[in-house]
Amino acid sequence: MTRSEVVLVGVDGSAASLHALDWATAYAHRVGWALHIVCSYSLPSFTAASLDGGYAALDDTTIQEGAKSVLAEAEARVADAGVRATTEVATGDAAGVLVELSGDYGLAVVGTRGKGGFTERLLGTVSSALPAHARCPVVVVPLRAEANRGVAWNTPGSGADTETSAVAPGAAEIREVRRIVVGVDGSPQAERALQHAILQANAWGAELTAVTGVPVGNAGMLAWLPSNIDREQVLADIGAGMDVLVDRYEAENPGLRIRRIVLDGTGAELLTEFSTASDLVVLGSRGRGGFRGLLLGSTSQAVLHHSACPVLVVNKHCTD
Repeated sequence: MTRSEVVLVGVDGSAASLHALDWATAYAHRVGWALHIVCSYSLPSFTAASLDGGYAALDDTTIQEGAKSVLAEAEARVADAGVRATTEVATGDAAGVLVELSGDYGLAVVGTRGKGGFTERLLGTVSSALPAHARCPVVVVPLRAEANRGVAWNTPGSGADTETSAVAPGAAEIREVRRIVVGVDGSPQAERALQHAILQANAWGAELTAVTGVPVGNAGMLAWLPSNIDREQVLADIGAGMDVLVDRYEAENPGLRIRRIVLDGTGAELLTEFSTASDLVVLGSRGRGGFRGLLLGSTSQAVLHHSACPVLVVNKHCTD
């Protein structure tokens, strides 16, 4: 087994990160991969008034032991899942650590609470920065009430009465991946997202739907269109363009059928809406260079903020 057949998972002991670990465990079990579970920590420094403005660094012994404890809990959580797992305590910013490691793994998985509000404006540092900069596809798993209704994944090949759960007892249930939605907009990154969505669909035997949003009815988006433009024709033309792309991938994957949906609306709105009835949303992100490259594109950010199901992001840094 190569490292590209290993899922990289970041944990910090929170319910959200353990829920993401359950998702990663179930995925690894399904495709026959291993897990590499990482807990990172950094040593904050603070100004000590009693030291006349000098800096005092915290002793890392207690923090390191805490990280080891988190990993021990994670190991125990996956012990009976039938998946080989390794662990690592890393020193440094969690987002930076996972980004640096990501180039050696086939998939990275992190969690997010997704509760909204100021503290979640960027989903947390890791679940925002990792999808933007990782060198492999990233799945962000939300811990939301609506995301926890579903069927817990079980060990394939067992009888219905003797199946062994692939997630920890008492954990929030993980939806089985039966329905995948991928955003397609004609860009190279969207085509790469489609390729990865097909890989996921083949791995799970899941239904795959390609969705394109065209905001022709939004006066604020395409107000420049002449009033006599036939908006139904615009949607039809966009659909024809998507058919060319999807037909090619269907021809390359015998037996695979991809549903196609072209609707009036933005990609972010439509993918978020579809996420409530899907088990995985896949999208590409071109990202932006320089300082602005710290953030994903607006569609990716919006979907990650509001999706009811896990989101797989393929950014421009990913190596195939």
